[in-house]
Amino acid sequence: MSDETRPHRTAAVIPAAGRGVRLGPGAPKALRALGGIPMLIHAVRAMARSRAVSLVVVVAPCDGAAEVRLLLNEHALPDRTEVLVVPGGETRQESVRAGLAALPRDVTSVLIHDAARPLVPVDTVDAVIDAVRDGAPAVVPALPLADTVKEVEPGGPGEPEPVVATPERARLRAVQTPQGFDLATLVRAHEEIAVAGEGATDDAGMVERLGVTVVVVPGHEEAFKVTRPLHLVLAEAVLARRRATDAY
Repeated sequence: MSDETRPHRTAAVIPAAGRGVRLGPGAPKALRALGGIPMLIHAVRAMARSRAVSLVVVVAPCDGAAEVRLLLNEHALPDRTEVLVVPGGETRQESVRAGLAALPRDVTSVLIHDAARPLVPVDTVDAVIDAVRDGAPAVVPALPLADTVKEVEPGGPGEPEPVVATPERARLRAVQTPQGFDLATLVRAHEEIAVAGEGATDDAGMVERLGVTVVVVPGHEEAFKVTRPLHLVLAEAVLARRRATDAY
């Protein structure tokens, strides 16, 4: 069967092995409660709401896969969506690679989604999937920036930092997830691109380094990343509004 006639099957990978130290001490970030339910469950449900996603792979802390599996079993998830749990690695890049390795051979495209973006609307998920299925090898949802951005020469903690440049704001976008990829393209990026230190925090950036074009589709303001206590307060407010209007 040629690539042109091969049926599309989309899976989502959610790397959830991080500790989330910016939210303070306690449970890993993905397991923090939002509206009484762990953020990870919200993130899995967000992917599963898309009828195009038939499989969600959750990449758990390397010593916590059994705990995450039990957690998923305790919460209702759509019957049409299969959910797998695999242990992750020391870096996000290693965890994403572990998730990709768990995908069945019939998967043709993949979403990589942050567990800390629990409230991404299904329309955003579907827009990313549609763009990949229409032929884009890599797709990211993104929003225009509200603030002016300055490039600086980094200094020590608390020290004034000299401004080097002011990029043109109209050309900048704040990138969100899920990021969508032709699976073969993303696998090649993980095989060929070596990233030092903490590894890649943005899979689209790895694909860019292959020389492959990444395209942007409109993101959504509710797809923000919950990394600090104030973000959790905002997420609670969004969730409460959705529940009050029967939209969630």
